[in-house]
Parts: sequence; structure tokens; C-alpha cells
Amino acid sequence: MAKKKSNLFREMKNIWSQFTTPEINKLEKFSEGYINFLNLCKTERETHDFVLEKAKKNGFVSIEKAKKSDKKLIISNRGRAIALAYLGKKNLREGFRLIGAHIDAPRLDLKQKPFIEEGNMSLLKTHYYGGIKKYQWVSRPLAIHGVIIKENGKKITFQIGEKDNDPVFVIPDLLPHLARKVQYSKTPAEMITGEQLNLICGGKAVEDKDEKKKLIAFVLELLNKEFGIKEEDFISADIEVVPADKAKDVGFDRSFIGGYGHDDRICGYTAFRAIDGLKAPGEYTAIALLVDKEEIGSDGPTGAQSNWIMDITLKLMAHLKIDGNIAILNSIFNKSKALSADVSAGLNPMFKEVHDINNVAISGYGVVISKFTGSGGKYSSNEATAEFTAFVRNLFNKNNVNWQFAELGKVDEGGGGTIAKYVSKWGIDTIDCGPAILGMHSPYEIVSKIDLYESFKAYSAFFK
Repeated sequence: MAKKKSNLFREMKNIWSQFTTPEINKLEKFSEGYINFLNLCKTERETHDFVLEKAKKNGFVSIEKAKKSDKKLIISNRGRAIALAYLGKKNLREGFRLIGAHIDAPRLDLKQKPFIEEGNMSLLKTHYYGGIKKYQWVSRPLAIHGVIIKENGKKITFQIGEKDNDPVFVIPDLLPHLARKVQYSKTPAEMITGEQLNLICGGKAVEDKDEKKKLIAFVLELLNKEFGIKEEDFISADIEVVPADKAKDVGFDRSFIGGYGHDDRICGYTAFRAIDGLKAPGEYTAIALLVDKEEIGSDGPTGAQSNWIMDITLKLMAHLKIDGNIAILNSIFNKSKALSADVSAGLNPMFKEVHDINNVAISGYGVVISKFTGSGGKYSSNEATAEFTAFVRNLFNKNNVNWQFAELGKVDEGGGGTIAKYVSKWGIDTIDCGPAILGMHSPYEIVSKIDLYESFKAYSAFFK
């Protein structure tokens, strides 16, 4: 007689086979919306404006202009970070449910004085932002997205390199014939230096014999004619260099999505869609928090290390006529729960040795729960309590969310951080939760459509 299969183990398997045709159709439609979002929003400012516009169309209003009866509120932070709040059935004094994601991504930024002339070319100097492999950014088409504030206060916004008839920008690599000593003898981190990340931006020269920088002058004349800007205006500017590639389906079966900025706009998008999709108030007030600067430490007024979470809560308390004293504020925080929505490292079959196979995220197995991140001995990490981890696990099980557990690589291999520790410092129970990504921090990351959709389902369940 055959033995009954044990139910003591948690079986992990490919989820696609579990989906019905209607569910797959919903997943594909959701993926199409996400691909469109990725192609429209390659900077944190563009993501902020996208969320702001869509939220307003769905009944969210700025908290500064809100009436007492308004339950769907917007709190914007300098055009680079944004929070959406949907007031719940229970009083805010009972705490809130927060999902926090970051909307910045690794990239190159133009220096404040970017123009140089060398080799009969005008070039733009950059300063890389966040953890990148510098060699991945050479010899590929790049676009420039920027905001310039002129001396008179006028704001100039532009994108160059995204339309089919736009020019692109390129950092030229060295040909292999001459790379033996200059590159091949060095480590990958040394092959391309930060000061070599210079973009070709022009090759024509002005005819003025007295002009010493003829090539730069030609480019500046073009920019002045098109946008009315001069060299000094680049000092008061946020100009980002991003891949010009379009996000697209990956694979014969189109089961993956490739694109720039999955980390962490995928969580920003799914958190926004989750709160925007609420048809009625949840039990608790829901807050989708989309912050900036995570890739460089979450510093500054738009990063998670700022007092913005406190400021948001105080504004909600004022809107609800709740006394804003510190004891009530701390009580609200201590009763609140949060998901730090950030991506996890998916198993790369070409580099399995960096993972603990028993504790690694697998693409297509669902959203990832990480009780802690950090590095080495859990250094610089929030760690969720067993009680809160059980709460999240049970919540997902009850709502048919496909989930998995993972750590970020082997103990001594490396590691990384999220905004979890900056949320939990307020006394809020917090755990990391997001999809697995392949090629994280590269110019073209990859995610399973299943994991994208299960993240959306997870965040929706958490808000409801």
C-alpha cells in the first residue's frame, strides 16, 4: 500500500500551471500597464508625476486642499517623493498599514559643469549614482532626462533619446585589439573608471575663429535655441542619464519582462496600483509611501531617513482633528504595520554559487518575504519579529497570495539593505516583501510576470 504524501513540507513549484485562462489574461493586462509605466517613468520625478496624475483622476486630493469628508489624500514631497493615503474604517489612533517603496534607480548624473572637448568631440561628464557595474554602461544607447531651473526661476523639463527620431548618447568603449594592458589586466571594477563615463554629445564646431571651445559652443547654441538655457543653468539642474532601451517581454513564451528600473519602481508601481485599486476603505488607513534616494543611503529630505513618515502622520492627524502630541503619535506608530516593498535577488542559474539554495528566491515562485536583509551578521538591517512574520504569512495564505521566503545571498557573500530599518525606527512592525529580480542594478533587469502580479496581490491584501 502506497504511503500518503507528507504534508509537513512546504512544496514550491512553478505557478503558471495553477493559473486559469481568465487569471492569465488579468496578469497579462497588468503586465502591459507596467511595461508602459517603465517606458514613461525612468526617473523619480517622472514617477512622482505619473502617480500624482493617475491618483488625482481616481479621486485623491492634495491634503492641503482636502475637505473634512475627503478620505483619499496626496502628500507630495518636493516633486521627488509622494505618499497616497486612504483613510480606513478604524480610527487612525488604531494604527495604519504602510507599504514603502523607493522610486530612484542606479544611473548616471550629469556633473554641474559637464562639458569638455577632446579628440574633436564634445563630451558630457557624469557622476554615477548608486551601485552600478560601470562597464555595463559603455557602448550602449543612453537617453538624457532632466529638469533645469533657470536663473529667473523658470523650470525646463526635457527628455532626449526616447523617441524614434531622437539622437541617443553613448560612452564609447575601447576596442579589444588595444585592451590587453589597459583593461584585461584589471579587475572588472577597474576596467572603466568613474571619470571615463563621458558621453559623446557632439562633433560640430562653430565658425567663430575667436571661440576657443568651438565644439562645446556649437552644442550650447543648439540647447539655447531649443530650451533657452546656458552653461550656468546646469548648476541648478537634476539631469539623469538612463538607458534608452524600451521595456519588453522576454522569452519565447513572454513570461518575463526586461527593462530599466525594476529596482524599485516595480514595487512603487504595484503599491500604487494596490491603493489606487481599493474600491472601499480598508479596516485600517492605507498609506503607499514612494521615496527617493534609497540607492545612496536614503538620506536627504526626500529619503526614508528623513522625518517624512512622521510628517505624513501628523498631517493625517491634523486632517482628522486628532491631537498631535508625541504620546498619541508614538501610540499610532506602535500599532501600525508596514511592508518594506523592495526587490530580492533571484536565483541566477549562471551564478548559483553566491546563493544558499535553501534560502534563495526563484523567479516565477511568487512574491518574496525577507525577514531581514543586511550583510554579514545581519549588519545594518531591520529584522521582523516572529509574530509579525507570522501575521504576514497567514494574511497571504488566506488571500491566496503565492509567496516564498529568501535571504539576499550567502551569509559572507555580500548583502544589501532596504528602507525597512528607516520605517521600523518609528516603532512600526516592518518586513521586506517584493519580487525577485535578475540582473539587479544593471541597465536591463529581468522579472517574472508572475512575481510582478503576486506582488500586486500581496500589497492589495495588506491594504484591504
